[in-house]
Amino acid sequence: MRRYLITGLLIWVPLGITLWVLHALVTTMDQSLLLLPAAWRPRAWLGFDVPGLGALLTVLIVLVTGVFAANILGQRLVRVWESILGRIPVVKSIYNSVKQVSDTLFSSKGEAFRKALLVEWPREGMWTIAFLTGTPGGDVVNHLEGDYVSVYVPTTPNPTGGYFVILQRKDVVELDMSVDEALKYIISMGVVPPPVPPRRVSAKP
Repeated sequence: MRRYLITGLLIWVPLGITLWVLHALVTTMDQSLLLLPAAWRPRAWLGFDVPGLGALLTVLIVLVTGVFAANILGQRLVRVWESILGRIPVVKSIYNSVKQVSDTLFSSKGEAFRKALLVEWPREGMWTIAFLTGTPGGDVVNHLEGDYVSVYVPTTPNPTGGYFVILQRKDVVELDMSVDEALKYIISMGVVPPPVPPRRVSAKP
């Protein structure tokens, strides 16, 4: 009986959590329908709401915004918009901070969260998985001698919380593991390890 119960839980728990996350995501994105006039919303001309329609509208808005911002006129309007926001004291700090983080994370040229690392944490002899976020900047580089990297050490099972540390490049091990595999490993608390890649054979001189 216990074996059957555990087997059933292993089937329904991941499915239930997946559906719950998708429902929360779609419900949040459906709020974009509130941008439409009341007469244009599905309830006005169908008599009921259509789940997921707002999510499609959100994707469409993001896509159209990207297309518009990619041309010369759009880029000028974006600069004007950012200039206006940059003159509002509190908004300026929040917007600039969020924009710098998003530009770094989503830039195809950046290294942020592109590599999974193995680092000693929180003390020597203990190892954990971390992510490369870049290299030190600002006045920090004036106080460091050598080659250093910026690293984000996530917590388990919630990787959105963690620690930002600066380590010498020689003290981090770059893993042959994708970021998605590393996140699954962290979230599962080590229960779901990624497959072991074949060992690299060094060429003999």
